[in-house]
Amino acid sequence: MNQKTLKKILKSYEKKRDLAIKNADFKKEKIYKEIPKLKQINEEIVSLGLKMSKEAILNPDKSKEIALKVKDEITKLKLQEDELLATYHLDKSFLEPEFECFKCNDKGFLQDGKKCSCLIQEMISEAYAMSNLGEVFLKENFTNFNINLFSKDRFMDYDISPRENMMNILLESENFIKDFRQKNGDNLIFFGGTGLGKTFMCNCIAKELLDKNFLVLYQTSFRIMEVIQKLRFNKSKEASLQDSYDYLFECDLLIIDDLGTELTSSFTTSELFNIINTRIIEKKKTIISTNLDPKEIADSYTERIFSRIFSHFKAFEFFGEDLRWQQ
Repeated sequence: MNQKTLKKILKSYEKKRDLAIKNADFKKEKIYKEIPKLKQINEEIVSLGLKMSKEAILNPDKSKEIALKVKDEITKLKLQEDELLATYHLDKSFLEPEFECFKCNDKGFLQDGKKCSCLIQEMISEAYAMSNLGEVFLKENFTNFNINLFSKDRFMDYDISPRENMMNILLESENFIKDFRQKNGDNLIFFGGTGLGKTFMCNCIAKELLDKNFLVLYQTSFRIMEVIQKLRFNKSKEASLQDSYDYLFECDLLIIDDLGTELTSSFTTSELFNIINTRIIEKKKTIISTNLDPKEIADSYTERIFSRIFSHFKAFEFFGEDLRWQQ
């Protein structure tokens, strides 16, 4: 991502943070008018802190003694504050700024200097917007999911109808979202012909988790390999390429769409295995969508990839008539 776009995102963080602090100050002033004693306690706590700093500078040999004494006094004042808040049925957090992200307090960066997941997600969301995926999510989401598009009639030699099959997939997808925080090793692979709803379902899941502030990266397998090849063989040291590569491993959910459309080689299969295997080991969740059936996956990729996918992913086949023709 270029510096201009990153600067714009960080500027929005600054505004969010300033607004949260401003709203907190406004709430404090309102509460202090209703409960003057609370303001007095808060001012005494601030005054003690300043007093401690001043005395520690003037008497450095007694700094520990001063700190312990002031800490004891501040603790007593905070207990008074807690009792007063409890009397008025107020939670202490009510006086604190309500930041959108509790991890970085809307700074975008953690204490160790690393990008917060919310900032990474903002960067990815910006990339989505630039590639029009934001518009896709407006159309392809669970609200617009129409089960009636799927036939109630048995299809070929399948035991259930496309509609019954899709109801099962829908239920599993909803459970996947509901249990997403659990380190249960759940991964999904959707396979079947074109126009059967695989990408639509991936988009539905992606949007739900994006809305829950999870870090979601949605890429076609072709694009993933393109990024890796540029990073490996391109002499330019683009930070955006390294970021794109790192996100493949760091994101909460990686959706690999259209597996099988990339040019397969020993290099691409090795990289694909590395991505899938690393995410499995680190219990990072992955969804794969492909037009290939299990036999074709086995024929196209190494036994290691086939084994890792079908032993660690729940497989769901999409079947029926091409929905794009029906629509």
